[in-house]
Amino acid sequence: MSYLFAPPATVSVPVVGRAERFPVHRIYCVGRNYEDHAKEMGFTGREPPFFFLKPADALLVVNAGETGDMPYPTLTKNLHHEIELVAAIGKGGKNIAAADAMAHVWGYAVGLDMTRRDLQNDAKKQGRPWCIGKGFDHSAPIGPIVPAAQAGDVLHAEIALQVNGADRQRSNVGKLIWNIAETIEHLSAAWELQPGDLIYTGTPEGVAAVVAGDLLVGSVAGLPELRVRMV
Repeated sequence: MSYLFAPPATVSVPVVGRAERFPVHRIYCVGRNYEDHAKEMGFTGREPPFFFLKPADALLVVNAGETGDMPYPTLTKNLHHEIELVAAIGKGGKNIAAADAMAHVWGYAVGLDMTRRDLQNDAKKQGRPWCIGKGFDHSAPIGPIVPAAQAGDVLHAEIALQVNGADRQRSNVGKLIWNIAETIEHLSAAWELQPGDLIYTGTPEGVAAVVAGDLLVGSVAGLPELRVRMV
């Protein structure tokens, strides 16, 4: 088969302790999935889960022990950090029951859902899609993936983000409104999940703006931390 131009390389994420890398298919993100974050965004209660997508090539892949450089994006004056636990899907399927969902998770990583908040808010006011606020280049930093069997009690792990050494976000994955199994159940009813899908599972309260020069250090207990410098 021939192409008009060279197809892009497969986007992939390193795996802790393995030479093989995790090839990425799609990036799904869960909105407002911690109660206190929902409240700070002006919402309350356990609303039905909702999702948005980022392009696979929006990933900014950062190796363990390294600091990734994220260019401050264009068109925004209000770039927000959102620290998240990322679930990496290893077995696909449709209409997956919550009771069976965890067998579909291959591993976990620390991720950031970076958001051009001013552009997102403008889109909301006009009833337009959020893509320009959520799906821009480098908007999904991610650290190495840890196989599920080696990730410890990640479903009840502390999750945190520091900016320039000061706490911005700190919570526990156990406070997810819709846990990972329930999220997979809802998500797989809308899309057929595939091996290589990543699910950014939501962010706790404390989202705020960053500027060029800031150092972001994200963590989920038991996983390699994610370090990103805004440049």
